[in-house]
Amino acid sequence: MPKDPPSRTALVRRARRIYRELAALYPDAHTELNFSSPLELLVATILSAQTTDRTVNQVTPVLFARYRTAADYASAGRDEMEKIIQPTGFFRAKTNSLISLGQALCDRFGGEVPRRMSDLVTLPGVGRKTANVVLGNAFGVPGISVDTHFARLSRRFGWTTSTDPDKIEQEVGALFPRRDWIHLSHCVIWHGRRVCHARRPACGACAVASLCPSFGEGPTDPAVASKLVKTGPFS
Repeated sequence: MPKDPPSRTALVRRARRIYRELAALYPDAHTELNFSSPLELLVATILSAQTTDRTVNQVTPVLFARYRTAADYASAGRDEMEKIIQPTGFFRAKTNSLISLGQALCDRFGGEVPRRMSDLVTLPGVGRKTANVVLGNAFGVPGISVDTHFARLSRRFGWTTSTDPDKIEQEVGALFPRRDWIHLSHCVIWHGRRVCHARRPACGACAVASLCPSFGEGPTDPAVASKLVKTGPFS
């Protein structure tokens, strides 16, 4: 007979205990994209779609040296940009997004990256996930960044049953104080990359195993599970 779902109070308490454990495990969790300005972070996040942060970090030194301002992206030569970002995949579509992004920033925001969600999501190639990454990491504005790792772990932890990123952001955000949202996002994403993999999560080597309703989806034997843990680098 299936168990009754936890009460709202129990769900919140368990969610916050999981976060405390992850925060202790990853006190220095941060975005693993390299950047030195809001524009660089915005560009890197757009490039990170369907590829790894490591791959993005391999191409951005050349890209950022060549294109320093929004105007540089707006006037970029398509062939040159495509060649630089080709390793990230979908490079033609991403080139379109970056050139259009530069044009939009110049036309509507004086060449600067806006600090409001409502403005950011109007830009080419920018959805709520990308906007939250930029707002949180470049401007310190609380937000939850729902990438594939965050979505997967949120369902495994029982924080949501949704597969829709916007709904996941809303439902998970309701479980935590706004002040925790940025670091929560980083901790969950780090745990997803290192331990709670899409295939064969390392359940037996997981710091929050005793709190996880999905314990057992992967190997529970500590010796077996420990071999599945990844240590990076991811950037």
